[in-house]
Amino acid sequence: MNTQRIFIFLGLMLLLACKSTAQPLPQSEKLSPAKVKEIAARIDRRHGDLPSEMRRRILETVVRSIDNMVFIEGGEFEMGDFGIPCEYDPSNMCEWPCGLAPEEMCPITMYTDDDHLHKVRLSSFYLSRYHTTLRDFDLFRTAHGKELFDKEYREREDLKVHFLPNKPAHTKGWQEAKDYCLWLGELSGYPVDLPTEAQWEYAARNRGQYVWYPTDNGNIDFGRNYPRRQENMNPIVSSIGSVSPNPLGLYDLVGNVNEWVNDWYAEDYYLVSPVDNPTGPENGNKKVMRGTPFYETPWMTAHSVLRRAEDLIKKDYYSTLSFRCAIQMDRPLED
Repeated sequence: MNTQRIFIFLGLMLLLACKSTAQPLPQSEKLSPAKVKEIAARIDRRHGDLPSEMRRRILETVVRSIDNMVFIEGGEFEMGDFGIPCEYDPSNMCEWPCGLAPEEMCPITMYTDDDHLHKVRLSSFYLSRYHTTLRDFDLFRTAHGKELFDKEYREREDLKVHFLPNKPAHTKGWQEAKDYCLWLGELSGYPVDLPTEAQWEYAARNRGQYVWYPTDNGNIDFGRNYPRRQENMNPIVSSIGSVSPNPLGLYDLVGNVNEWVNDWYAEDYYLVSPVDNPTGPENGNKKVMRGTPFYETPWMTAHSVLRRAEDLIKKDYYSTLSFRCAIQMDRPLED
């Protein structure tokens, strides 16, 4: 009887292997065909109950997500509010420190939780060049047996523009954003997670430089490196990659949506933060968000150092609360 069961098991495994290799594998810019095949087999084991077409879409999503990861070389920087000239033009920023002494500068933000400059030293990591899209987030939810949120709104002609597949994913809370990144990690075999707050700021500041606005040149140029604010129109969240990226190739760090990071929030964390690879407080009741939504005044809130405290879960899914994933690994992907 045991021998019969073994043959049945081997037969099922062989059938599963055939199913995973029957369709052409997607091409990858960074992963070898063998690695893509490993991911396909992992998806078949994890989601073997799903239709083959959905598993194919999951494979394409995982491969594309890894291809979109930007390697960020680690280093040391001063994290926090490093000061700004008291009078400045966001469209024509000078180069820090603009010939000024630290005591002659004003705080960048009106908040005190980012005031304490502190040394941070980060290992290298990967960060997605884009926010997770609504299309990919919908696929994740469907693969886990969850209904699409706001289905009644998606059918309305006047609201469809808010649910285009290439818009940043809408979230209701931090956990689902984290779960999506961990799911990518489970299927890809890489340590995918949300970025830490320090990683986000380091990347937004072009590897820790004294950059006020995380755009391609540190200035705000509406319609080119910052979403255009259109008069007499109802502004909405833009599709990913609608304006120029920062020098590292990261898109939409400010001006479109807020994004979750991994850290718990504490107002005084900068006073006690370790130097090496800080990950935030051990616990808390709020999470840190970074970035700036489209509806805020950019010269006030689009700064690279601004941090926000956000409740773990909101009442509804919001188009302005999104996220991007990171790979917490300091070596080449194929190693």
